[in-house]
Amino acid sequence: MTPKVLVVEDEPLLLLAAVDLVEEAGFEALEALNAADAVPILETVPEVCILFTDIDMPGGMEGLNLAVSVRDCWPPMEIIVVSGMKMPRTDELPSRGVFFAKPCDSIAVTKTLVAMGA
Repeated sequence: MTPKVLVVEDEPLLLLAAVDLVEEAGFEALEALNAADAVPILETVPEVCILFTDIDMPGGMEGLNLAVSVRDCWPPMEIIVVSGMKMPRTDELPSRGVFFAKPCDSIAVTKTLVAMGA
């Protein structure tokens, strides 16, 4: 079974680009436009092994809060956080969380995805 990555991004073109990157790395990508859409997917698809989330999103929960919540509720899940607007401090990222500034280095992100999914 192909490992699953949940991509959470509110900008449609950036969502498509992230999904392409995830799929080219050999994963199945699931999509959510915000944290409110992401949580039900996480609750019903236990095969999700990596969360790939943007920080800035509309709605009640932004990406860093989602990442922290995921770490608390699904400790084994790996987490990649991206943003073109904010640079989180190391203590703001959940344990084992990895940050990439947008535009992301696709080679570095691919290597990280593959290492996390191994």
